[in-house]
Amino acid sequence: MLNNEDFYDEYEPEIITLEDDLGNEKDFEFLDVVEYEGEEYIILLPTEEDEQSEVMILKIESVDDDTENYVGINDEETLQKVFDIFKERYKDDFDFE
Repeated sequence: MLNNEDFYDEYEPEIITLEDDLGNEKDFEFLDVVEYEGEEYIILLPTEEDEQSEVMILKIESVDDDTENYVGINDEETLQKVFDIFKERYKDDFDFE
């Protein structure tokens, strides 16, 4: 069994590279997938140090069995509900402000 120190020493983040509409690529650390009201949302953290430590929440839309699209969310209530689920799930692992 690993204690917390061993876990973090061996932890390697899963990095996802996303491309925006202009073709610019940006790396994010994958944190989790949250289900809310029958939809799935991916939680990402920017890897660039000059970025604020705010998570990005995107809706997952399946194109086919091997491909997913991630779509921005305009509904503030949905964003907050998904973030609340994420915070509750990881309240012991992260320091949320």
